[in-house]
Amino acid sequence: MDVFSGNLPHGFWWTYFAAAIIGHFGLYLAIYNRLNSLGIPRHRIKQLEWVFLVLCLLTPLGLTAFYGDFLRAALWETPPWQAMPAGLVAYTALCLAVWLYPGIPWLWTRPIFGFQHVEVEKGVRRVDVRGETNEPLALTAKCRFQSRWPFNQILQLAIEEKQLPVLGLPPQLDGLKIAHLSDIHLTGHIAPQYFRYAVDQANAWQPDLVALTGDIVDSDDCIDWVTTCFQHATATAGCYFVLGNHDTRVRDPGQIRAAMTRIGWRDAGGRQIQQTLRGCPLTLLGNEAPWFPAPPDDAADSGAGPEGFTMALCHSPDRIDWARRRGVQLVLAGHTHGGQGRLPILGPILSPSRYGSRFASGEFYLQPTTMHVSRGLSGVHLLRLRCPPELALLVLRTA
Repeated sequence: MDVFSGNLPHGFWWTYFAAAIIGHFGLYLAIYNRLNSLGIPRHRIKQLEWVFLVLCLLTPLGLTAFYGDFLRAALWETPPWQAMPAGLVAYTALCLAVWLYPGIPWLWTRPIFGFQHVEVEKGVRRVDVRGETNEPLALTAKCRFQSRWPFNQILQLAIEEKQLPVLGLPPQLDGLKIAHLSDIHLTGHIAPQYFRYAVDQANAWQPDLVALTGDIVDSDDCIDWVTTCFQHATATAGCYFVLGNHDTRVRDPGQIRAAMTRIGWRDAGGRQIQQTLRGCPLTLLGNEAPWFPAPPDDAADSGAGPEGFTMALCHSPDRIDWARRRGVQLVLAGHTHGGQGRLPILGPILSPSRYGSRFASGEFYLQPTTMHVSRGLSGVHLLRLRCPPELALLVLRTA
């Protein structure tokens, strides 16, 4: 007998609808992650977030109300498959399809499987910065309240020294030291001393180069904080920065660029910078897309050449395909905050990227490009779970 021609058991229907519900929420999670990777104005993204949140919550309620008689029968009276209304068949089929895509790719790219990850030797030092400064770091009632929550790591800085193998690294750059900072988010919630502490730790390491990959200032009131936080950064080959999507929150992002350049940082945003480092031609590209213009299409092609080295500072890891097409050997990125929280085994869930949480943080290799994605130093959401803020101290190694 055809299994779908007779009455189906309770277990089938319970399992079917449970899987559909999980797929339903997975669908809206995928939409949320990819929505926040777009370059459209932030107020429009927030409007769309509310629309999709309402749809996410009301769709199951609407289906339950509209098809209530069948759902009760399915869960308690074992009806045949043919009795299932066409509209319910269509939507649950869509939700179950999410298990295949993006479900299978999402599962396969969990950090525990190491897909496209680079194995690195690392030393990690955790510091509760509240005990290292003489002034309170939480400036607002909201920050003081949330920073006291159990397991919240928002002020517990992880200083991670990583031996990062980079395919194509010229021998003379073996051992090059790069301090990678990202996602500062000067919002007024956390005192500038917190960020100054991270810069001081980077200085003590004596890097060859310092890179800051965007989201520096969220509020006009905090633009002046740039001097306190970053004017003391030092590196033999210079300090470079790009802007990110949150830098568009101020009235004029050019004020952030001006504040950073006044204190000696070099603006790499949308630019190609040529220099020689340890006798090796170095091309440094800055890609702030999709929020600001990307470098010219031929930038990397006219860069360091076969004997040199090309690296890119990108706010978002979504620029990995751009970097690969141009033969960029090393990308430094941020934006995703490591997912802000990470589940045991499964890892990150939320991540504002068109790749979902695939590149939420860590070290990756997609031929011919090695990419380091920082968890960032802070954020507008004052909660981090199993995902401490990061100061990355990268020692480049020939692979």
